[in-house]
Amino acid sequence: MNEDIQFILDSTKEAMDNAIKHLEKQLTNIRAGKASPAMLGSVMVDYYGSQTPLSQVANVNTPDGRTITVQPWEKNMLQEIERGIAYANLGFNPMNNGDTIIINVPPLTEERRRDLAKQAKAETEDAKISIRTARKDANNDIKKNEDVSEDLKKNAEIDVQQMTDKYVKKVDDIFDIKEKEIMTV
Repeated sequence: MNEDIQFILDSTKEAMDNAIKHLEKQLTNIRAGKASPAMLGSVMVDYYGSQTPLSQVANVNTPDGRTITVQPWEKNMLQEIERGIAYANLGFNPMNNGDTIIINVPPLTEERRRDLAKQAKAETEDAKISIRTARKDANNDIKKNEDVSEDLKKNAEIDVQQMTDKYVKKVDDIFDIKEKEIMTV
């Protein structure tokens, strides 16, 4: 196979892999009833003047399925961590006991579960759009390549379509798992 075509296929695969990684990252931020340290993954804390991820200034644990505890490495960070959690607008009400911050994760209502499933579906559609865009870019690059025979171009386009189908199915499978997780009480 021509080196240019191989490069196009490799970069397309990388773009599609990145779409999957992004989807998985976005879906971890959508909670599914159980408490998880990943729920606080988007929380940034003012640490001596610079915005720092919560995980770099405290231990985040889940002692049970309904509670998240945040144990700061420096006690004077308690207020900043509380502020960061409130600013992240996650719908949590942190309680400070002087040593740790305790967050009770309320159980999800049926309506909230449906909303979260819709949110997950929207993230899934974004991932599919990214995959299709990578396919379109690859096909355009293949067509522009004048050093390659028409047969090789057709075969490369078929390869790109098969890759696209595989990644779209992977996205659907990821969504099915997440939807089941969200809707399970």
